Amino acid sequence: MELAYFSGAFRLRQHAAGGAGAILRFERVRPRSSARFQPLRAREITPDFLDRTITALKRWGYDIVGIDEVCRRAVTQPERRRFVCLTFDGAGKDLVTHAYPVLAKHRVPFTLYLPTAFPDGVGVAWWLVLEQVIARESRISLMVDGRERHFAVPKLSDKYELFEFLSGWMRKLPPAELSYAASDLGTRYSVDIAEVSRSTSLDWQDLARFAADPNVTIGGATVNYPALSNLADADARREMAMGQAVAESAFRRQVKHFAFPFGDRDSFRRAHVLMAEQAGFASAVSTIPGIVQPQGRTNLHALPRIAWDGRNRSLRMMRVLLSGIMFAPVRPTQNARG
Repeated sequence: MELAYFSGAFRLRQHAAGGAGAILRFERVRPRSSARFQPLRAREITPDFLDRTITALKRWGYDIVGIDEVCRRAVTQPERRRFVCLTFDGAGKDLVTHAYPVLAKHRVPFTLYLPTAFPDGVGVAWWLVLEQVIARESRISLMVDGRERHFAVPKLSDKYELFEFLSGWMRKLPPAELSYAASDLGTRYSVDIAEVSRSTSLDWQDLARFAADPNVTIGGATVNYPALSNLADADARREMAMGQAVAESAFRRQVKHFAFPFGDRDSFRRAHVLMAEQAGFASAVSTIPGIVQPQGRTNLHALPRIAWDGRNRSLRMMRVLLSGIMFAPVRPTQNARG
């Protein structure tokens, strides 16, 4: 990527590789933490970096657009200027406290994908509970796949390895087993899971503020934010439909856009792309990296997004990624159903 930037290769190839534009995906926006153990740092950016990013996008000549405009440009002839769409997952409290002041200052459109269990106060942010427990403890015991496992984590590197292992394991669990594992962890190490989840999530009052802003599009992201690949098809449909229904009831408007929870290749399948279309969503976004192509060459129900790694503060690298030269082009024959 450094070579692509300093050689100017991204400039030479971006007209062929850059497509219609790109969707950026962010999750947490908060001031930098001094904590030694930060396994979720890749999912974070600072308010200052968000401000610099928006300023740079304007300077580079991108149109910053909402998800409705993305859908329009994805099926029309390419335009002279490429677009960037800003999207936020997770419904974390930091979106209203740290991200929104920056976004409102710049008066740019953005999309927030909402898992409705969290503002209802019943969502489980198990990844934050896991982070808290591993940060605090040097020995951890937990039931894993039906047997008691014991882990010694005296060193920082041990903690990172354990977080990667346990978070990967927990994400693959069916909802009932995931609920039990999170409860088991919280009970053993005196963590109030409900309080952690509520205190770090947007509430309906926060969301009403977003809903009143014409620059904000609120999309759906199921109810409980499960990896859909862990669910039976009927349960996956129910999660998508109920999340949409709850949000539409709360905001008294149609919820037309959807984000697959987690959104990588392991978290949803071709069948879920069809479900999103059948549910009436105009679009569905993933976290599979790529560029949105014009003229209908990108499936609107499997839109790629560039998930920015918050450990990297280089705007040079972002510019290279937005040029599209790091991503293989999508063949038209792959697009009929995602």
